[in-house]
Amino acid sequence: MTSVSDNRPSADGARIALTAAAVAAAGMLLFPLATLGRGGTDADAVLLHLGGSVLNLSSYRDAPLPPTATVLGLGWATLALLVATVVGALRRAPWLWITALLAFVLAGAAVLRLDATLSDQVTRVVADTTLRPGAKRQLRNFYAGGGMNLGLFLPMLGGLVAAGAGLSGRTWWSERLNRLRGLLVPVSAIALAIAVGAVVVLIVQPAVNLSGAPLSLAEGWLAKSDVVYFVYSALFAPVTSLGPLLDSLKLATPLIFTGLSVAFAFRTGLFNIGAPGQLTMGAVGAMLAGVYGPPALGWALLPFSVVAAGAFGALWGAIPGVLKARFGSSEVINTIMLNYIASAVFLFLIGTETFPFLGRTYTLGLKAEGFEARSELLQEGARLPTMLQLLNVGSGGQTAISIGLLVALIAFLIARAVLKTRHTALGLLIAAVAGAVTWRIGIPVTVAGSQLNASFLIALLCVAFFGTLMWRTSTGYALRAVGLSPKAAEYGGISVARGTVLAMTIAGMFAGLAGLHYVNGGALDEYRLKGNMPVNVGFDGIAVALMGQNTPSGVVVSSLLFGTIDTGGLEVSRQLERVNKDIVTVLKALIVLFIAAGGFLSRRITDPPPPQLAQAAASGPPPGAALTASQAAAERATPSPNVGQTSETITREGGKE
Repeated sequence: MTSVSDNRPSADGARIALTAAAVAAAGMLLFPLATLGRGGTDADAVLLHLGGSVLNLSSYRDAPLPPTATVLGLGWATLALLVATVVGALRRAPWLWITALLAFVLAGAAVLRLDATLSDQVTRVVADTTLRPGAKRQLRNFYAGGGMNLGLFLPMLGGLVAAGAGLSGRTWWSERLNRLRGLLVPVSAIALAIAVGAVVVLIVQPAVNLSGAPLSLAEGWLAKSDVVYFVYSALFAPVTSLGPLLDSLKLATPLIFTGLSVAFAFRTGLFNIGAPGQLTMGAVGAMLAGVYGPPALGWALLPFSVVAAGAFGALWGAIPGVLKARFGSSEVINTIMLNYIASAVFLFLIGTETFPFLGRTYTLGLKAEGFEARSELLQEGARLPTMLQLLNVGSGGQTAISIGLLVALIAFLIARAVLKTRHTALGLLIAAVAGAVTWRIGIPVTVAGSQLNASFLIALLCVAFFGTLMWRTSTGYALRAVGLSPKAAEYGGISVARGTVLAMTIAGMFAGLAGLHYVNGGALDEYRLKGNMPVNVGFDGIAVALMGQNTPSGVVVSSLLFGTIDTGGLEVSRQLERVNKDIVTVLKALIVLFIAAGGFLSRRITDPPPPQLAQAAASGPPPGAALTASQAAAERATPSPNVGQTSETITREGGKE
């Protein structure tokens, strides 16, 4: 029986394409197409709708508006292609990916054309000699604040998603999509959290209208939807400029450490809620080594402090590991209780200079002078340099960031793709050579004062250590076996007790190294241990690990996402009065909620059967399976080749054969 190749998208792919294209088309009709200008402090805007109407909500009533005919023409063409994609998705047409991709391209062309038009307006304002400097600056910022809105963003996103779903009938594409199936839950959770967060913003945030003119119902809806777009564009704006990006990486660095701590424990079947206490003890160890370490060590003070931070955190993680392995006590309760003990030790060391004991008063001498709870400054040799200092290859006072690390990463990924996983050492060698050759090539920047320090590189080394240990060594295999089934692992000769202690020790080490970011890295503006150290990032590590699916790369991505929206939340609260940084907390909570409730996606989508089983199920029941009534009747009606023959005849014929 021959099989005919079918290039039509799968049923699930067609439904995804239908949803994406329909939402994008509806968005073009319901939301503003573009922002022709935006105020600087109140987010007031001039909005363009696909129908050609312009809604001016800003105080710039007399500012000339840029031409929009080309943008509108591209917008209508995009809408037509999205409608064609909807029709193709309903028919499961093999060409629907073409119309979806063209919709994405045309929407992108409209965005580029809009940006070029606004840039022309900025150039015109700068060249206008009749304007006062203050008015010129305001108008320049007004046009520079314009750009696409939901009416162009949704077609770009929807067209891309529909194009990918439309290719699901191609084997080469579906195989690649299946490899990314593990991302379905976190991506869907983020999308749902953004949608619910948008509803929250619509409810709590009034429309921005500085024009003074009353708004109709339709105009009020456009103004409200513009607020939603502004909030989310500001939340994710740090990825578009270097200064806010460095701030995002600074906030993400301790999240990487604590996320790795929680994820490592999760992988071994343990729940580590003690990351705050382990971080605290790691910071204490880094302070003791950095302040009171032998000055004769010189440059070795820094690695000595790093080892101390990891050792103190590992010790604080090993305690609940030993208690669980020896007595079977819950690591959840033990780690929570140890958080309080670590906090008490922390305050005891730097909260006061003296303490009473058995009727006498003793001087501890670890607290710096003053009323604030803080330690003495670290020695110079124990301080981590900033990333700008490490990567600066500029001269003459100019800052230029080397591209060596980026080139090395790209070279490693290319080498890994070409060589597969058989020659990892060769790939690392190629990456090192590529990075060394391009190290002196730099990109000039104008960023100053960034506190992103070298603990970020230590975090990336911990990511590599996590992946190598867990998936490339026999120890990691044993730890994963303990996490999957302790009884089966013990039956196979693996020591569950030793694995429990080792897992909690390594998890504590990861969290303890996060203390380097605050103490040795000066992330709190001083190279010392301070009472306002945000140990709650240890609890945020739980959300990071859940969103990252307990994988090291996933932890990095989720940490960067949380760091980005934390940084963007400050910009939102600065420009909009009733939307403050609490929207960031709402988004995080919603993301964790939807990930924890991962059952909102069908098991058929997240974990489908192998293609061979699906094909066998489609062709009919396997041998021995129960037959339906119609199948049984058909089989009874079919004469057997041996009917009407006696056993003697059958035997004789069999002998002839």
